[in-house]
Amino acid sequence: MDVQLLLDLALLIFAAKALGLLCKRIGAPQVVGEILAGLLVGPSVLKIVGVNDAIEIFAEIGVIMLMFSAGLGTDIKKLKSSGGRSFLVALIGVIVPLIGGFALYGAFYGFAMPPSKEFYTALFMGTILTATSVSITVAALQEMGKINSDVGTTIIGAAVIDDVIGIIVLTCVVGGSGGDGNVGLVLLKIVLFFAATLVIGFVVHKCMEWLDNRYPHTQRIPIYSLAFCFAMAYIAQKFFGIADITGAYCAGIVLCTIKDTEYVEKKIDISSYMLFGPIFFASIGLKTDLSGLTLSILGFSVCFIIVALLCKVIGCGLAAKICGYDWMDSLRTGAGMMTRGEVALIVAQKGLAAGVLDSVYFPAVILLIIVSSIVTPIVLKSLFAEKGAKKAA
Repeated sequence: MDVQLLLDLALLIFAAKALGLLCKRIGAPQVVGEILAGLLVGPSVLKIVGVNDAIEIFAEIGVIMLMFSAGLGTDIKKLKSSGGRSFLVALIGVIVPLIGGFALYGAFYGFAMPPSKEFYTALFMGTILTATSVSITVAALQEMGKINSDVGTTIIGAAVIDDVIGIIVLTCVVGGSGGDGNVGLVLLKIVLFFAATLVIGFVVHKCMEWLDNRYPHTQRIPIYSLAFCFAMAYIAQKFFGIADITGAYCAGIVLCTIKDTEYVEKKIDISSYMLFGPIFFASIGLKTDLSGLTLSILGFSVCFIIVALLCKVIGCGLAAKICGYDWMDSLRTGAGMMTRGEVALIVAQKGLAAGVLDSVYFPAVILLIIVSSIVTPIVLKSLFAEKGAKKAA
């Protein structure tokens, strides 16, 4: 074992907690401080902690546990009632950013027609913007006690559906640009995943109910629950090409109605809050290296970020309004869908591998992840505080 990892973990955890508490003191969500901690100690500023495989693994476990916890805390009745709303929010929230990213690239570098590389580069820019990383929004909603609200449930459901639609869009673009994407196969895998989840979930739920009745409130319940979470995350990504966090969220949904759900969630949150969660959020800042920025790319990056944020707010917000939300809740829904994370990076890497995206655009993607990760929790807290102030008045 490389002992340097122990020092890296110590620095990351200390910095994340210290800046997280500082942000909480000034009224900002703690996750903002944790992201800034990674930026501070990482390659962009102090250069004392670098990204390595071990930290990547810790971060991946962190986001999986966060989404599992979100699934456990879901009100299944509200999720069922918001299913149609979540689908519409996700669908329009993919279409609008896709068009926005395509138009932005064309405005900067000229519009092209297929089968030219420039056309597919523009499409990839739009595809990057379709991705939503709800983990940061989940953390912010949990911190504010709004994770189980109508808006919170709609956002999480929409984000899960967003991942599925995003995979389809990515496959279509890769296939059209000369890759080996097979849209029919992807659609089949998605259908099979949810079918498998229903079957596996039914069996596991019955087993956990029996275990919960026989050994109530014992540590074996959260231990077996966590094992199921990791198994579903593995199955989703390995066999069906679905994001592992979607599998983890589905695992939480399966177990959200057993008697000891709150006990399981409490035990899971201990590990997530103390170790894996802070490392995940700090790793976002840690991965940021701004040394390759030029003035030209910086100008494009600024516009890229603005378009990315506005397209999600407009697209998802309008969809929420169509579904019957008032303007404030529609704005909250759009704001909650602004964050981009590992999915945006995966899409960018796919574009690079397909030869239709240049690495010079990676700083724009990284900056989008950083800015959206910091701005979204702040905006959400402000919007929910506004609702509280109106009620008080």
